[in-house]
Amino acid sequence: MEQSLPQELVKQVGGSFRLTTLLQKRVRELVRGQSKPLFETRERNYIKIASEELRRGLIDLVPDEEQGGPTRVEV
Repeated sequence: MEQSLPQELVKQVGGSFRLTTLLQKRVRELVRGQSKPLFETRERNYIKIASEELRRGLIDLVPDEEQGGPTRVEV
């Protein structure tokens, strides 16, 4: 049976909480203009852009060493 995109992403990142955190942080970067999409697109929905970046393996969630453990998006 084929998995839906959300199920595929949850499996890819290792859990729904981790997926939510990653997408939230990446969408925030896109909304604030701190970063542009990492692939060519005309899409304007930031959640769809972040989801596609994750699906393509362009972003990951890594510990932030400067603040002693919180996580950040690695692009």
